[in-house]
Parts: sequence; structure tokens; C-alpha cells
Amino acid sequence: MATDYDAPRKTDDDLAEESLEELKARRNDSAAAVVDVDEADLAEILELPGADLSGESLTVQVLPRQADEFTCSRCFLVCHRSQLAGERAGALICRECA
Repeated sequence: MATDYDAPRKTDDDLAEESLEELKARRNDSAAAVVDVDEADLAEILELPGADLSGESLTVQVLPRQADEFTCSRCFLVCHRSQLAGERAGALICRECA
């Protein structure tokens, strides 16, 4: 910020009065700046163009659990046998959940 050294200097009293007035003005400005925004309107603003995928249909091929896979009893994910951490009360548990 540039400083004008030729300008008359202000006293501490002038600075205190000026800063008090500035604070009051800021308080009034900030109260006026609060806007009630509806979440639906906000979502419309933030929606990316071409992001509407409602007409699209996804096709995913679902395979049954293979012989070398198991279902973890905690996270219910199908994991490969190499991820088997152990068995507790007859329930298989993966390494992530162990």
C-alpha cells in the first residue's frame, strides 16, 4: 500500500473516532449483506452444464461370488481369499476389518 508522506498526520483521538465510525458502518453493511438463500436455488447455481444424467441408464454386469472369494461378515464386501484375515464364530473377516 502506498503512503502519502505529504498528507497531514492524524492524532490518536482522530484515529479512534474514525475507527469507531468505520466499525459502525461495517456492522450496518454486514447486516444488509446477509441474504436468505434457498438450498434448491443454490444447487441450481452450482449444477454443472451437461451434468443431467437422468435420461441415462447404466448397465453393469453382476457376477455371482466366485469359488476363490468370500463375503466379509463386517463390511459385507466380496473379497478375494488372499484378503481373508481370519474367522470368528464361523464368520469370515477381511484384512480391512480385522
